[in-house]
Amino acid sequence: FSINGFRNPSIGAEYHHKQLSVHGGYYVTNITQNTTTRFLKAGITYWFLPIGKKDIPSSFYGSFSYLRGLNRDYEDKNALAAEAGFRWMIWKGLNFRIGVIALTAEGEDLKINPTPGISYSFKF
Repeated sequence: FSINGFRNPSIGAEYHHKQLSVHGGYYVTNITQNTTTRFLKAGITYWFLPIGKKDIPSSFYGSFSYLRGLNRDYEDKNALAAEAGFRWMIWKGLNFRIGVIALTAEGEDLKINPTPGISYSFKF
């Protein structure tokens, strides 16, 4: 179980089981420079190529998500996103993620953005 504190995959929670996880929360991004666009976000992630011998290893990931726009050009719009990146386990459960997201919605151009994130994972 992870508590996600910043942006990737969202400000919310994530449940891991083996190589899959599901996540949900509040997602913010700057699609236009200096302009924050807000979404609700839920999705599934596949974890692969673990690195190291830690209880929760660093690893690569690929993710697909559904988003619901809350403001600006995306207000009340449905969107889909695909994301890929790497999760680095820093210390115990503390981890940093860096990735890239491709986001699309009806009537909007495809947007590509970086997705940094910080989380803390608990293993039960």
